[in-house]
Amino acid sequence: MKDQAGRRRARRLAIGTAVVLALAGMNGPWLYRFGTEQYHQYKINKPEYKAANGHWDIVEFPEEYRQDTIHAALLHTGKVLLVAGSGNNQDNFDKKKFDTRIWDPVKGTIKKVPTPADLFCTGHTQLANGNLLIAGGTKRYEKLKGDVTKAGGLMVVHNENPDKPMTLPPGTKFTGKENGKTFVSKDPVLVPRAKKVFDPQTGAFLRNDPGLGRIYVEAQRSGTRYETGTQDNYRIQGLTGADARNTYGIAQKLALDKKDFQGIRDAYEFDPVAERYIKVDPMNEARWYPTLTTLSDGKILSVSGLDDIGQLVPGKNEIFDPKTKKWTYTQRIRQFPTYPALFLMQNGKIFYSGSNAGYGPDNVGRVPGIWDVDTNKFTKLPGLSDPDRMETSGTVLLPPAQNEKFMVIGGGGVGESKLSSNRTRLIDLKAKSPRFVDGPELAKGTRYPQTSILPDDTVLVSGGSEDYRGRGDSNIRQARLYHPDSNSFTQVADPLVGRNYHSGSILLPDGRVMFFGSDSLYADKANTRPGKFEQRIEIYTPPYLYRDSRPSLDGGPRTIARGASGTFTSKHASGIKKVRLIRPSASTHVTDVDQRSIALDFRTAGDKITVTVPKNRNLVQSGWYMLFVDDGQGTPSKAQWVKVP
Repeated sequence: MKDQAGRRRARRLAIGTAVVLALAGMNGPWLYRFGTEQYHQYKINKPEYKAANGHWDIVEFPEEYRQDTIHAALLHTGKVLLVAGSGNNQDNFDKKKFDTRIWDPVKGTIKKVPTPADLFCTGHTQLANGNLLIAGGTKRYEKLKGDVTKAGGLMVVHNENPDKPMTLPPGTKFTGKENGKTFVSKDPVLVPRAKKVFDPQTGAFLRNDPGLGRIYVEAQRSGTRYETGTQDNYRIQGLTGADARNTYGIAQKLALDKKDFQGIRDAYEFDPVAERYIKVDPMNEARWYPTLTTLSDGKILSVSGLDDIGQLVPGKNEIFDPKTKKWTYTQRIRQFPTYPALFLMQNGKIFYSGSNAGYGPDNVGRVPGIWDVDTNKFTKLPGLSDPDRMETSGTVLLPPAQNEKFMVIGGGGVGESKLSSNRTRLIDLKAKSPRFVDGPELAKGTRYPQTSILPDDTVLVSGGSEDYRGRGDSNIRQARLYHPDSNSFTQVADPLVGRNYHSGSILLPDGRVMFFGSDSLYADKANTRPGKFEQRIEIYTPPYLYRDSRPSLDGGPRTIARGASGTFTSKHASGIKKVRLIRPSASTHVTDVDQRSIALDFRTAGDKITVTVPKNRNLVQSGWYMLFVDDGQGTPSKAQWVKVP
């Protein structure tokens, strides 16, 4: 009987093998793919693989809650603010359909939040009170050449009267003295009074420097016949006498060229407890693609962006005071491309890495350096490799923040260039003469790399694409952990979703990392089918969460002042090897100047661990932080939220 059973088993195996071979002969590639995918799923779900490489999971919201998330920020409630605005969708913009979601990654709940303006391509940063400051957004979508029907562009209005400013309403008509063509303004414009200039030695009057206002104008009718080819002076219809003599316009070519996005001045605080937007005073300048950076005194610097006529803001930067809720211009002008990566240094100055999102001249504000905002002195930093490929690069302050070392990752050529860089560049700002040196290379040239600092002092670098907005099916589904101590990358599990333009990542309080967004230009390798915005969220669980246990962290104060200490409880206190205070992220367009991980001194006694916050307010900015403790294996606790006043 045993031999007969063995023969039957052998016969079944032989028949099965014959069927497999027959299928392979008819459809070999399909069978290979099926088998490979099954094996891949088996492999990446094995416990030992997860422990070495981590694991990715996709979160797909119910259809009614899905949106094109462009911005995300971690709130001190543990929830995540997901902002789409119009979501790079002209139809949504036209319908004033602006979206925001609050997502609780622990409970899985999602809530729609009324959104007061098109906060698409806005700027944001964490405030000391725990609110998120949001400033700028979209006034008008771009129009590509071919879609523009009326000639138009920038009109600079001059006011030579030193005694009064001039306000021109929307609908003001400008007629060229030479070309005779008339253009109409779309918005009101305030033109400051002229400034009297005197000889500094004799005090004699020299001249009036005219006040200047900028306004977008458009031809009254469609067609190429209304274009202009050269600069002209324009008289303003409706003005008479001295006003007509003192006030006039000057415009360069007004044509049917591509018209860029236009920004708004609106600013809001988002209250994480009430879960609503609170309107504050608008900025002085309209801004689309601005960067907001916290300064030494807790005020917020707003830099760059496209203004309300689609021009790069001409170096007019401004500061928000959270106490008065008002904006004031900085004393001096300095211009950067849009979304410049600007970080507060421990000496109170600003480090500009050269990373940016693209809009702006290719020869203005592209060089990295150290900026003293008060004096406007800018010290250039040498040694940057691939300096012509800094658009869409990522910059991260390596942990711990006390070391003041930065990494600049990847990037691409200006505009829609096909060039991309596989370089990483490192700089030590505490060195006597700081200069960039190359770090370990990426596997491919990478635009839009997402970076997240982890509580074990590694940095997760993931995603991006080789070409502009994923063109040519060039998304990079790879992830690496960077180890600052050894200056090396280790490969970890590959993400399931490709991410390029309009994407970012956020460290969560439980030690996982959330990824959002991606806005591919095309959906196929041949670049023939329009891309579709990626609405799925993906969560990466790092290897440290697949170990046997993680240290606990409980109790303790909710507030710890700089230079002060706080005591927490941990069953594993004796095994704690490091403590990190991590500022929550506010991420968009691969720009996240908020995230930083600060090493804390600590001591243990029994099941107690006492931590001390550094005194330097430039290192530890006021606000809410996640406090993690790590054991000897680098396994972090879940975070406790702590406020530094």
